[in-house]
Amino acid sequence: MLYIIGLGLGDEKDITLRGLEAVKKSQKVYMEAYTSLLSFGLSASGLSNLENFYGKQIILADREMVEEKAGDMIEEAIDNDIAFLVVGDPFGATTHSDLVVRAKTLGVKVEVVHNASVMNAVGVCGLQLYHYGETVSIPFFTETWRPDSFYEKIKKNRSLGLHTLCLLDIRVKEPTFESLCRGGNKQYEPPRYMTVNTAIEQLLEVEQKHGESVYGEDTECVGFARLGSEDQKIVAGTMKQLESVDFGAPLHCLVIVGKTHPVEEEMLEFYKY
Repeated sequence: MLYIIGLGLGDEKDITLRGLEAVKKSQKVYMEAYTSLLSFGLSASGLSNLENFYGKQIILADREMVEEKAGDMIEEAIDNDIAFLVVGDPFGATTHSDLVVRAKTLGVKVEVVHNASVMNAVGVCGLQLYHYGETVSIPFFTETWRPDSFYEKIKKNRSLGLHTLCLLDIRVKEPTFESLCRGGNKQYEPPRYMTVNTAIEQLLEVEQKHGESVYGEDTECVGFARLGSEDQKIVAGTMKQLESVDFGAPLHCLVIVGKTHPVEEEMLEFYKY
């Protein structure tokens, strides 16, 4: 059996009872380590918290392992119980759907244990989940790569009066351009986590480029940091206001507010800048 287990958003205690039972009976436990991270990060101390609480050694599964060597893990699950831990909910990333397809194709039984994810936890600010349009991802810009396909999606959402959840880039164990060019042993960039401030800066740059007045400095937004943790931070305000707020440690995400209902406005007041 391959168990794909959501860990929730906070810390090691956010796993469900069903998920914990599956972990404890698994022969091997892997933890996905690139689409997100728990509030205590992926440091040695963070992993020891997980290992102590779950009573199991945990093998970190980085992007290369999941995308290039997932077959090995799936083969192990033919004759063993294998647990694959995912921060948030298992289907918050398309990679995990691919894992299920590959496992089922090989005849491996798969059991999914769901948990809270950013996709529903943003409801804490009071904006109703069924008033959201398509979610977008905001990647880090570089000198030569400044993609802006998210602009049209935000434009469509706003034309319908819908809110837009913006997931912000996480760069963990990314090979350096130089090491890719050289070949041989890969070297990796330091981890980077996009802030609300950087996201807004890039969003405004793209608006200036397109000039269609989809949003601007006065557009209402909600910024989130460490959602689901005890020290989560939520601030509602204009893009200009949020650009100057120190949201602290990662992970961050941003919601661009669409047309609001009076009840939504009442809740947002609690988080106003």
